[in-house]
Order: sequence, then C-alpha cells, then structure tokens
Amino acid sequence: MAEKSIVTGQYVRLRQTPASVGERMVAQVIDWVVQIAYFFMWVLFTHLTSTDFGPTAIITLVILPILFYCPLCEMLSGGQTIGKRLVKLRVIMADGTLPSPAAYLLRWLLMIADGPLLAYIGVLVMILNRNNQRFGDMAAGTLVVKLHSYSKIQVSLDEYDYLTRNYHPSYPQAADLSLEQIDIIQRTIDSQQPERISQLSQKVQQLLVVSRRESGDEFFLLRIVRDYQYYALEEI
Repeated sequence: MAEKSIVTGQYVRLRQTPASVGERMVAQVIDWVVQIAYFFMWVLFTHLTSTDFGPTAIITLVILPILFYCPLCEMLSGGQTIGKRLVKLRVIMADGTLPSPAAYLLRWLLMIADGPLLAYIGVLVMILNRNNQRFGDMAAGTLVVKLHSYSKIQVSLDEYDYLTRNYHPSYPQAADLSLEQIDIIQRTIDSQQPERISQLSQKVQQLLVVSRRESGDEFFLLRIVRDYQYYALEEI
C-alpha cells in the first residue's frame, strides 16, 4: 500500500497509509452491528417497560440517530465511527487536515451511490482507486487512513540547514501567507521559468506591500519561502 507524506503549515509531517478495502468493510460491518443493536435495544426497552412512544419520539430517539450515525460519530470523534475506532481507521482530508462538517455530510450522502442501492458499486470503485476511495470520498476530498500510520513527526531543522540560529528573516509579512500560497511560490521557483517567476515576484511584493531587497526575482521568492518557514518553525 502506498504511503503518502504531507507537511503542514506548521512543518509537521503527516505519514498516512490508506485503509485497505477489507479494513473498511470490517469497520462498516461493526457499525451496522452497532446500529442494529441500538434499534433492538429500543425495541426491548419498549417491550419491558410497556412504554408507548409516539411517532415524534420514535423518529427523534430511534430513526434519526441510526440514520445520521456515521456523520455524527465522525464529526464528534475526529473522523471515527465506533467501527473505525475498533479497526484503527480515521477519515481525513487529502491534505491531512480534519474534514469539515460539510465534507462528512457529503461523503455520507453519497453512500446512496456507493452502498447497497447500487449493488455496492463503491467497493468496486475502491478496488480500482489507488487510495481506496469510494465516490463519497472523491467528492468530499477525503481519505480513510490507518490510524497507526497517521503519525506526526516534527521536521528536523537539519532539513532546513539555512535556518540556523544566525538566520535573520527579511520579510516578517511572509508569516501571513498561507501554506497554499507558499506551495505556489515554491512550484513556480521549481519551474525555472523566468517570466512566471518575475510575474509572481511582482504579485508577492504587491500582496505583502514590501520592497524587494534581493537583486533577482528568484532570490526574492526564495527569501519569502525561507522567512515563512522560519516563522512556522518558531511555532513548533
């Protein structure tokens, strides 16, 4: 199984291995057992206590908790249902962050396409997908990963040997950039296309309202990236 590595805005590396199809199915079966047990618990309680629940109470206490079991558990437990917790799996975004409530709901809604109504086509999609994603995961931008592989490892300062104790950032405004913006800058530098580098250099100067001190556009952008990393590493 391919392992993915992500470095966050705080320069913490996340190593994650997508859960196998078998592991996901085991977690799903456990969740079904939990939902069925919850239903029969209410049936038994009603029988033993001779309590006559009205339609509103049945919908509120029985049907809705079972119906919304998966998204509610994942929202409240950081991407885990009871089944995923027991199998040591977790739902995360493709960039390693926790999904938003909207992402949880979207992947749950698309169980209509992935689940029994369409002959579990989601299982076939997972088998054919390198990250074992079903339709719901692809639409929501989520992955189900193995919890023991979802480890946070601080990036050593040795990996950024220019960030020594004597390093003095030139542009404090770089700390206000997002990781996505830094990624764009780094990819532009790596492209080695002078025109693109020059255009982005001007945009960055305008965005940060700074005057360039470096002699070249590429050196300026490199300094911005390094200053950003300097302030990010200060927060670790």
